[in-house]
Amino acid sequence: MSPKNSVTFANPLRSQSVDVEGINNSPGKQLPRKMRFLITDRPSDLTVDHYINDLTRHRATVLVRVCEPTYNSEPIKLKGVVVEDWEFDDGQPPPSEVIDKWLNLCLEKFSEKAGEECIAVHCVAGLGRAPVLVGIALLEAGMKCDDAVFLIRSQRRGALNERQLSFLQQYKGQGRLRKLRYVNDTKKEKSCVIM
Repeated sequence: MSPKNSVTFANPLRSQSVDVEGINNSPGKQLPRKMRFLITDRPSDLTVDHYINDLTRHRATVLVRVCEPTYNSEPIKLKGVVVEDWEFDDGQPPPSEVIDKWLNLCLEKFSEKAGEECIAVHCVAGLGRAPVLVGIALLEAGMKCDDAVFLIRSQRRGALNERQLSFLQQYKGQGRLRKLRYVNDTKKEKSCVIM
C-alpha cells in the first residue's frame, strides 16, 4: 500500500493502517497529504523507551502533550523530539490559545519545505483531547466534519466524547491549513497521510 493511500493512527504498543482509496477519491473526503499525525495514549516511565522507538519509526519531530505530565520527557527530548506541554481539561474542547498554537505548529511543520515529518499528539488514552486537535486540523484543511470524525473513529474506536463531537460540529474553520491540502501548487492532486 502506498503512503498516499494510507492513514495510520497508533499508540505506543501497536499501529495499524487502513486503505483510504475510497476516501481520497470521494468529493469532500480528500485529506491533505502534507499533514502527518501520530495519535497515541500517554506513555509511562516504564514504557517511554518503546514510545521513543514508535516516535522514531513514524518520524515524529514534535510531541504535543495535552494531558498532565506524569512521565519524564527528558529521554524523548534527548532523542531530538521537541515536547510541547499544552494541557487542557479532560473531556473538554481545547481553549483558543491551544488551537492557535496547534494550527501554527501544523503550518510550520507541514510547509512546502517540510519532509516526511509527523506531529505526535497524546492525551491519557488517545481518545479525547488528542483526536480533537487532529480533527481541528482536518477541518481547517477543508475536510467535512462528518468525514473527519469518521476517519478518526475508524482508527481510534471510542474517540471523541459527546461534548468534543459537538465542538467539532460547531467549529467554524477559517481555512488556516487549506494550503496544505494540495500536494503541489497546481491544485490538481488532493491526498494525505495521517498517522
